[in-house]
Amino acid sequence: MSQNIRPAAVAGQFYAKDRNTLLSDLKACYDRANNIAPLSKDEETQNEIARAVIVPHAGYVFSGAIAASAFTRINANQHYDHIFLIGPSHHVAFDGASVPTAYNAYQTPLGNVPVDTNICKELISENTVLSYKPAAHDREHCLEVELPFLQYRMKYMPPIIPIIIGTQDLTTLKKIAIALQPYFTDNNLFVISSDFSHYPSYTDAEKVDTNTQQALESGRLNDFISALYRNDSMQIHNLYTSACGQSAISVLLMLAQDKSGNTDNMAPGLKLHHIAYLNSGDSPYGGKSEVVGYHSFVLSEEGKVNKEETNDFRLSENDKKQLLNVAWNAISLANQHKTVNPTNVFNRKLGAFVTLTKHGRLRGCIGHFGEDIPLVEVVTEMAHAAAFEDPRFQPVREDELKDISLEISVLTPLKRIHDITEFHYGEEGIYMRKGYHSGTFLPQVADEVNWTKEEFLGHCAQDKAGIGWNGWKTAELYTYKALRFSSDDCNK
Repeated sequence: MSQNIRPAAVAGQFYAKDRNTLLSDLKACYDRANNIAPLSKDEETQNEIARAVIVPHAGYVFSGAIAASAFTRINANQHYDHIFLIGPSHHVAFDGASVPTAYNAYQTPLGNVPVDTNICKELISENTVLSYKPAAHDREHCLEVELPFLQYRMKYMPPIIPIIIGTQDLTTLKKIAIALQPYFTDNNLFVISSDFSHYPSYTDAEKVDTNTQQALESGRLNDFISALYRNDSMQIHNLYTSACGQSAISVLLMLAQDKSGNTDNMAPGLKLHHIAYLNSGDSPYGGKSEVVGYHSFVLSEEGKVNKEETNDFRLSENDKKQLLNVAWNAISLANQHKTVNPTNVFNRKLGAFVTLTKHGRLRGCIGHFGEDIPLVEVVTEMAHAAAFEDPRFQPVREDELKDISLEISVLTPLKRIHDITEFHYGEEGIYMRKGYHSGTFLPQVADEVNWTKEEFLGHCAQDKAGIGWNGWKTAELYTYKALRFSSDDCNK
């Protein structure tokens, strides 16, 4: 295991270590969540943006369905820039919060989840309340257990920023909220990890957890803190805490506060919805004398629709011609082609491949999958790279240009899949990633070969990703469509 990958610390304890078993368990959690807290008609449309969820972090047999009930409220097609995971330290106490800078990814049985180390480093360098304490992350389960739920749910899994809080001091928590405030936008998802009442009886847990729920539904930090004090003052036998992640919840409430005046209310449009509740006594594996409570909440932004990316993206004929001109400008040594007036669609952040052929034979092909730069820039860079940087060929000469045909494949956003039945062979391309290895076949490759779907995946794994014929079975799999057009179809 590379030292840059955080190994899964509680796989085989809090959740299954075997990939297939874990997938089956996750399906069961989501199925049970649909029975416990079915989506309303309004929720089924998923027109509101989920800004944050509050979810439990116990073993899946105890709290998995409650966690899934919140994650179900996240639009699976939503493209977030980052996921901020925030939870309490269970092993070490310290002042402030810890943000890891040593890990490039977190390992789970479903694959590695990338960490945006650049943001982690920026947060630490700009805020003294944040630092990196390895002991806070190495054995900590509260963030790790949420990752498989996200991997299973999200079709596009963005990089994460894991944050462990080591204090309950409100002044310090306010500083943490100020540090995170620039990132609290509808482009990012915040996952707050917390169980609720710890170790009272079943009946007492329901009473305590109802008090906490009602306070949280108000969205006011003061109400939440008052409920914690009120629960403690009731002197309930064996009540250790009303919310182990109260520090993380407090930071979320601070982030969501109305900044326009001296009010403890949430900012206009933000609403914290309670989704479901159970405690460990409701599990066949738990007793009734000492239980742990589990709530799920979703913080949504009303009035804003999901910025969902779909495979229905289209380009007009004029868009295609202009993109071809962009590509020709990038490879024309004489630079004789006209400049273009890009349309708004050129600012969409999409991947693209540019393929050059000469008398029907491949002369260069380079592509970029990242949805991180505008389409017009991707086409410019890939056209130049296909002509001059493809290691399989000599750079294109000026006297060859008249014999070269150019094809552009604009890629729709990647969709994460967990089973190859979700892969529409012949219509979609496949992209697979395992560790630092990755590879792809464009959709049109299926037209050029006589392979089955499994052979297609095997060749991609072996020939492109370098992970062996069966490597696709344990790799992260993504599908996409390609909008293809060429200089043979459009005038140069």
